Amino acid sequence: MDPSEATGPAGEETLVLAPRLREKRRDSGLTLEAAAHRAGLSAAHLSRLESGQRQPSLPVLLGLARLYDSTVSELLGETPAEPDPIVRGDRMPPVPSGGWTYWRAGGTGRAMQALRVHVPARAQGALVRVHPGEEWLYVTAGELELTLGERTHTLAAGDSAHFDSLVPHRLTARGSGGTDLLFLHTLMQSQTSALCIGPRDTTDTGGDRR
Repeated sequence: MDPSEATGPAGEETLVLAPRLREKRRDSGLTLEAAAHRAGLSAAHLSRLESGQRQPSLPVLLGLARLYDSTVSELLGETPAEPDPIVRGDRMPPVPSGGWTYWRAGGTGRAMQALRVHVPARAQGALVRVHPGEEWLYVTAGELELTLGERTHTLAAGDSAHFDSLVPHRLTARGSGGTDLLFLHTLMQSQTSALCIGPRDTTDTGGDRR
């Protein structure tokens, strides 16, 4: 099992997401094998995501959104952003993904995507991410262990980080209560981006190419 994915009964988000992933891939003119290769996944893994048998993590969702020239919000079937630039926190439902929970904190269809994120203890702690663009994060509660390349930093509430996301990076919550973040990233297209280079899913033929 790929530790970057969540399993379990399909919730409302999965029932919406799975067919949209399939629809977006077909609209892009990509075969299952071609889309999986460009996203750094195995064809079997992507097939399970499109059938709702597996729930993608947020990094995988970001990679597929880039590949299909879309956004995470659009893939999840959220209503497109209205002209009003204000995002009301009490109107943003929590979206669980890969053990994390996130809330949209910015408009859709933008060059950047803003999120509020809760990272529970021990969730995706071994997952290393690499993808084009820049990331900025700000710790609002708890402590975060952020590994950038060969260096590891501990961030407390009020600390922030801004880095090139092609640098291999890993986020781990410290403490049993988890960590809350504000998270901003650029939506850059890349056919060869590989979001996760952590432990692989060896149950697929050939494994996930991450």
